[in-house]
Amino acid sequence: MKIAYLGPAASFTHAAAAKAFPKEEMIAKSTIPDCIMAIEKEDVDVAVVPIENTIEGSVNITLDYLFHFSSVPVVAEIVLPIAQHLMVHPAHVATWKSVQKVMSHPQALAQCHTFLQAELYGVEREVTPSTAYAAKWVSNNPTELAAAIAPRMAASEYGLEIVKENAQDLELNQTRFFVLSRKPVSILLPKEEEKTSISVILPNNMPGALHKVLSTFAWRDIDLSKIESRPLKTSLGEYFFLIDVLSEGKETLVTNALDEITLLGGTANKLGTYHVHRLQTT
Repeated sequence: MKIAYLGPAASFTHAAAAKAFPKEEMIAKSTIPDCIMAIEKEDVDVAVVPIENTIEGSVNITLDYLFHFSSVPVVAEIVLPIAQHLMVHPAHVATWKSVQKVMSHPQALAQCHTFLQAELYGVEREVTPSTAYAAKWVSNNPTELAAAIAPRMAASEYGLEIVKENAQDLELNQTRFFVLSRKPVSILLPKEEEKTSISVILPNNMPGALHKVLSTFAWRDIDLSKIESRPLKTSLGEYFFLIDVLSEGKETLVTNALDEITLLGGTANKLGTYHVHRLQTT
């Protein structure tokens, strides 16, 4: 199989994809939308994309593309521990506190806010498409006084030196990744709970609409693990909701809940039913 992931090589998404599919061909993509559109156009068999981080919350561009552009179901969730490391070119190890900019994915920069404020206050923070992209750029530009925040495997991949380990604000930092595929996939990792992800557009002009929608799950004793709203991108004040439910043994009840939401005048679509797989290393 061909597996699309947010690249370049040695990104956290690459680590998750490689652990889940160790014998498959890895295809690096420059952006999250590129990953989703690659599976949508059937250029690849599977796409792995980040969906949520412990510190910074949801990856909004993933949520939006799954809702607006993707018809490929979620078939698995991978949870990866995230350790962010500050790394520089070997020529700048002794003077790393004099770097002129720190580069990384916006989520990684935000995850390391406390460290950056304390140790590199006032240094420019440059956003890159991925953590690995930042590491690769620093490696390819040895004359620049720049640092990257990236995973340990990126330092090995691009010949950089780690000058600050575990720079993230919280020790227990994790990221969830969705695995998208038109066919069931086999992931040789321990399985945990089963989830179903659902998108919902509320009935128009109905008082208590959200309460009524959530009640369809509550009275069926279906436990929600997450609910989040995102702009519908039609007009100000209009939203869609993304809901994750614990669906083990409750497939019929979940289907009935979605039917009831439709009867209420809302729109409900299942994004996928899948198991959670937790990894132990970055």
